[in-house]
Amino acid sequence: MLLAVRTGVRYACDVSTGPTILHADLDAFYASVEQLLDPALRGRPVAVGGGPRGGVVLAASYEAKATGVQGGMPGWRAAQLCPALIFVRGHFDEYPRLADQVMDILGDVTPAVQRISIDEAFLDVSGSTHLFGPPAVIGTTLRARVRAEVGLPISVGAARTKHLAKVASQVAKPDGLVVVDPEREREFLDPLPVGLMWGVGPVTEQRLADRGIRTIGDLAESPTGMLKHLLGPAVGTTLHALALNDDPRRVATSARARSVGAQSAMGRRRPTPELVREVLGHLAERVAGRLRAKNRAGRTITVRVRFLGMRSVTRSLTLSAAVSATLTLTEIAEQLAWQAIRDHPDEAEISLLAISVSNLTPQHGVQLELELPPPDPWRPGTARGSARWALDRSMDAARARFGRDAVGYLPATLRGPGGVPDDFRELAERDL
Repeated sequence: MLLAVRTGVRYACDVSTGPTILHADLDAFYASVEQLLDPALRGRPVAVGGGPRGGVVLAASYEAKATGVQGGMPGWRAAQLCPALIFVRGHFDEYPRLADQVMDILGDVTPAVQRISIDEAFLDVSGSTHLFGPPAVIGTTLRARVRAEVGLPISVGAARTKHLAKVASQVAKPDGLVVVDPEREREFLDPLPVGLMWGVGPVTEQRLADRGIRTIGDLAESPTGMLKHLLGPAVGTTLHALALNDDPRRVATSARARSVGAQSAMGRRRPTPELVREVLGHLAERVAGRLRAKNRAGRTITVRVRFLGMRSVTRSLTLSAAVSATLTLTEIAEQLAWQAIRDHPDEAEISLLAISVSNLTPQHGVQLELELPPPDPWRPGTARGSARWALDRSMDAARARFGRDAVGYLPATLRGPGGVPDDFRELAERDL
């Protein structure tokens, strides 16, 4: 329940006390940056990317969203919905710079900051309240500083758990603050639409609606067995727990990552062999390069495919020996991606591909001359595996001297035209 509303700040508890996990999320980030850089765009419907004759809308301002325009929508459809829509190409060099400024402000309050994408992060302020006041005051201060020092709107949710904090930040949008009283969490959560939950996309939301489950409270009261049958064991169990606000995850600030990964958004694309190979090759180069830069290798490769409606499917493979070779990772990722795609023949288009490598080990601990019968070209002990490892190291050295684009593998080096510009694709990638 929202007990008070004042100047864009919404409270669900006494502002003198409160929970200590914050979720800070920049509002319509890419479009807001364009409106910041060009005052003539402020208050007007703006789309980043695409155009009235084609292409894909990558992001939309709140003025555009009010007319039904959404990210991932074809440009021609967006123009139909909003004839006054202004299409801009985007200032892709400015997005990381401004986002980093915001993250620096968040870091001034607490070192416990977990950045989960270019424009959002979790904070644990439990160790900061004696310096900066209760969470509601900290959230208010952060929002004011981001607006004054960077010029961008940001919404903040504060709660006892990460999931609830993220839901609260969505309720706070646009440009607001919601603090949830730990004593009234279910009172706050239960009436909200299930689509606000972390991990519930339009397809899952529709499946739940078909069973009469429309609110988070409905989901919390649903039998776990039915949800497992409807959504799968893992998703059903997880969503039911989150609906009950059972979320033990803490804000992760460990310097050593347990996995290395990247993802690429691509609008709406049919999964042709050429597209899948291009995108996964691009991601594999980045992931493998990061592994080698950290002198790490990994045994478990996971690929995530997101279909339309935010429905995601993952496939994993664990090897007996750790790998960090680009081509090896690409080949495994392709096989896993096609497993996921073929297992869902009713899904005609995909919107995102992701690769992550876990079960990490120091690179110097990977043997190059293993006797592993039968021969497996994926393993670093085979002739092909050793040659690939050596080739990657040579290419890393060339890139360090001449730049990242100086040398690379096909098709990641010679990319054909795609629906999403490469500069935006870079921004869409992040560690998983």
